[in-house]
Amino acid sequence: MIHPLPPGTRDVLPTEMRELRALSDRLRVSFEGAGYGEVWTPLVEYEETLRRGDDRAARAGVYRMFDDRGRVLVLRSDMTVSIARLVATRYGGVQPPVRLSYLAHSYRAVERGRGQAREFLQGGLELIGPAGAEGDAEVVSLVLAALEEAGLRRHRIGVGDGSLVRGLLGELEVPEERRGTLLEHLSRRDLVALEVDAEELGLSPGARDLLVAIPTLRGGLEVLDRAEGPVARSAEGLRALYDLLAASGAADRTIFDLGLVRELGYYTGAVFEVYDPAVGFALGGGGRYDELLGRFGTPLPACGIALDIQRVHAAQAAEERLG
Repeated sequence: MIHPLPPGTRDVLPTEMRELRALSDRLRVSFEGAGYGEVWTPLVEYEETLRRGDDRAARAGVYRMFDDRGRVLVLRSDMTVSIARLVATRYGGVQPPVRLSYLAHSYRAVERGRGQAREFLQGGLELIGPAGAEGDAEVVSLVLAALEEAGLRRHRIGVGDGSLVRGLLGELEVPEERRGTLLEHLSRRDLVALEVDAEELGLSPGARDLLVAIPTLRGGLEVLDRAEGPVARSAEGLRALYDLLAASGAADRTIFDLGLVRELGYYTGAVFEVYDPAVGFALGGGGRYDELLGRFGTPLPACGIALDIQRVHAAQAAEERLG
């Protein structure tokens, strides 16, 4: 008799488990060597806590239950909100910067039939305190170096601005209730749907063309030179980040992507997505979230990146096959 598993979950057998453990240990050593202390947060959070952090993070929770007082608990869908709660609760009197890392499972709702994992192991880091490009550069450089220590050689990181498109939609006076759909199209790189919806909104030809052109601004430093109008303001901040990455030797692995949009809504500045050309999916992502900790009573700037450990493991295997 075959006993089915919950959709989006799977068993891990000893050989793969040893490899995942070795990979996790390499990342942990890299993070701790850079001063990022490992933390552990509960697997369950109160739904109201997740909603305080980000409503989308709460909605993304796929497994819900009740405690003995009838309060709704959710298996966490995102570690960053949990870290924000932890910092506000346990680090209120600590002078920043605070450097934290984690290796933990999260559970996220996905579309049926897409073959995506609902349960995944995340390894990540969060830098609390430093603002702007200096903090962003530290996080990006460390993640790139940690992946190299873990055995990857082809990995790259896409860098965009999480406030760019949201700010642009406001300037173009797109109705608030329509912005979420446009952002979802961008996060999925569905340019056809983006163009159709932009047309239906009745935007001027110039505004529509600007919105549709943003996802095409992707490449090296020359992308920032092509940025015009409202997009140019974001390009200046990314140029400062590039200079810092160049100083640390990480600029050659950086891809500027001005159309990069992360699904969660708490990002306020630079956003990141980690790639490896050996596989056809992102290995992780993150960005700057300067307003999130303030929602828990500790207003501090912050930046972080989370990696999907099993996806990194798949990229390792694909690189080995390519030689």
